[in-house]
Amino acid sequence: MRYELYYWTGIQGRGEFVRLALEDAGADYIDVARKRGDKAIMSFLRGSQEGQLPFAPPFLKAGRTVIAQTATILAYLGPRLGLVPGGATAELYAQQLQLTIADFVVEIHDTHHPIAASQYYEEQRAAARKRSQVFRDERLPKFLDYFENVIERGNGRQALTRHSYVDLSLFQLVSGLDYAFPHAMHRMRDRIPHLRALAERIAERPNIAAYLQSPRRVPFNQEGIFRHYPALDPAR
Repeated sequence: MRYELYYWTGIQGRGEFVRLALEDAGADYIDVARKRGDKAIMSFLRGSQEGQLPFAPPFLKAGRTVIAQTATILAYLGPRLGLVPGGATAELYAQQLQLTIADFVVEIHDTHHPIAASQYYEEQRAAARKRSQVFRDERLPKFLDYFENVIERGNGRQALTRHSYVDLSLFQLVSGLDYAFPHAMHRMRDRIPHLRALAERIAERPNIAAYLQSPRRVPFNQEGIFRHYPALDPAR
């Protein structure tokens, strides 16, 4: 089956978590907006296309089925692409972890848009500095310590010892945080050796290594989820 991925052009965003799974599995897919422009997304959001109505991208078209929400898309693709261990328990655990990643992504985004997504960062700098300090001191360690513990614990093997879409998403998470908060991530380095090792292994997977070197991998930039503002990540 040829999958159709719908996500905004010019940024990695939440669509990158899905894109990494498709690339790693060597799946047959088309990145629709990159071929036809963002207008291809809007026809779905306006309800003028057949199928389930998505709230926002990313969404995936598989035949006549339209699937939205990153974690739901990956839960659908995981068994079909061999990116989740077999069995209902493992599949649920992988989805649980992916939803926790989604929670973390929201908090990362809100460091530079703490008041409103409709306002520019420059309009909310003071609030962003306060939010980012709490993020660096409390939320970043809390989430990363959790994922480190998941990998280290024996029951983490249910979803992570065998290669899974969760591994790919954790790679994206670490890569994005390294871009957005290099100083904070450097301070965390000795606390997350398993996460670091996982990210390195994913980067070396043949299909992922080829993808990272290709023009299909949009660089991190100041329009996506992971943005680097020096004021939000002081060296101290």
